Amino acid sequence: MTNFSDAALKTINIHQAKTHLSRIVEEAASGETIVIAKAGRPMAKLTPLDSPGPGEHRRLGFLKGQIQVPDDFDRMGEEIVTRLFEKNEE
Repeated sequence: MTNFSDAALKTINIHQAKTHLSRIVEEAASGETIVIAKAGRPMAKLTPLDSPGPGEHRRLGFLKGQIQVPDDFDRMGEEIVTRLFEKNEE
């Protein structure tokens, strides 16, 4: 079964995959997802090892506890922005 999102993926035939396996594995390892097809029908998908599997999502908040957001984050640069807007109103 091919998902709609698979249409934009790089697709190669099984003969090309066998002939150029090392290059294809390097491409996948560098982040590219490759669909391997037989007689034009998608058969397998080669993805980077760290990519999420089917039904999985990348975890939000993976840096929790490793970064600090200042308490005044929403007011940072407020003086500069105000000055820029006031300057344009003159």
